[in-house]
Amino acid sequence: MKRVAILISGGGSNMVRLVEAMTGDCPARPCLVLANVPGAGGLARAQALGVPTALVDHKPFGPDRAGFETALTAELDKAQPDIIALAGFMRVLTERFVTRWQGRMLNIHPSLLPKYRGLNTHARAIEAGDAEAGCTVHEVTAELDDGPILGQARVPIRPGDTPETLAARVLEQEHRLYPAVLCRFAAGDRRPLRVP
Repeated sequence: MKRVAILISGGGSNMVRLVEAMTGDCPARPCLVLANVPGAGGLARAQALGVPTALVDHKPFGPDRAGFETALTAELDKAQPDIIALAGFMRVLTERFVTRWQGRMLNIHPSLLPKYRGLNTHARAIEAGDAEAGCTVHEVTAELDDGPILGQARVPIRPGDTPETLAARVLEQEHRLYPAVLCRFAAGDRRPLRVP
């Protein structure tokens, strides 16, 4: 059974879906939900689900990313995860941190990678006139929003869509895709999963 630490920065809707999926036949169980923002709504939600939580506020570290990541690593080491799942964790991690967890760290990104790495993905897809958008689960590498793709889900871009309406539909697919990919990954299956 693989131990999974989930890193969040906000309300934790994807985290909740991951925790709910890690039951029954899924060969993974949550061992920690860690936030970098005090008062992140996902911490209370994780506690309500019975998952241990931790907070490593990035702000006191200022530009000292290495110091923040040292504190982050100390909390992760206590939980001894086999897999780290980034779920709305809004910090760019250094190559040093990523290398330590290479092959064991997943992220979900709200675009059909390799399109639209970074922020404002929904607005960029609409502005480009794309017919569809979606989300991607990938292994984390030192390059931002890069790494082997483990799964994608697509949604049509409708006439009159705004970044907000599109984001809401993409989020529904994130909630389906990420748990499915995580459970497959924990079982050793790294073949890309396509969710219709």
